[in-house]
Amino acid sequence: MADNNVYLFVPNLIGYARVVLGVGSLLFMPYYHVIAATFYIISGLLDAFDGHAARALNQSSKFGAMLDMLTDRCATMCLLATLCHFYPSFMFFFQMVMVIDISCHWIHLHTSTMMGKTSHKNIDKEENTLLRFYYTNRIFLFFMCAGNELFYAFLYLLHFTDGWTIFGFSIMKILLVPLFFVAVLKVVFALMQGAAAWYNIGQIDIKERVEAAKKE
Repeated sequence: MADNNVYLFVPNLIGYARVVLGVGSLLFMPYYHVIAATFYIISGLLDAFDGHAARALNQSSKFGAMLDMLTDRCATMCLLATLCHFYPSFMFFFQMVMVIDISCHWIHLHTSTMMGKTSHKNIDKEENTLLRFYYTNRIFLFFMCAGNELFYAFLYLLHFTDGWTIFGFSIMKILLVPLFFVAVLKVVFALMQGAAAWYNIGQIDIKERVEAAKKE
């Protein structure tokens, strides 16, 4: 029984640590950028380890998948909310990113569950090819997620400091240019998965209505 105690699975213990670090980051985020950024980055790095631990220890679980996704979404949302305060001129952009990120991930996860999939990352061959590549290529997925988080993290840090410089130019400001395109592409993928999910949930409705009509 102990081996099946999903609450104490190693990847889920890592997930709990991420939640604690995330809350700690939020606590210091308004004023103490070094502590806040350190907690946030460590939490993000642990995100890469819980998946490896789940596969290596055969401890993948629906509980862990949900914990992982909600931790990611909430952390990004709270960081974006902070950026709305720090950069009010770009508030609409940050708000739209939050709306797209939360809504598209939620409908995608919910529809995957309705379709009986074991994971929201399982994209069938007949579904969107780009989404399938996005979720099955771990290197590309890590690059997209890390690049997206770094873009918003650098914007956060630039509110307090320019950081390291090279020839008088802030390294963070230089990196923001390519990272911006990564962040925009991440939004595009979120919209794609949202659109695919809405289509799939519509198909579920159609199938259920057809089956109900046959029974009548």
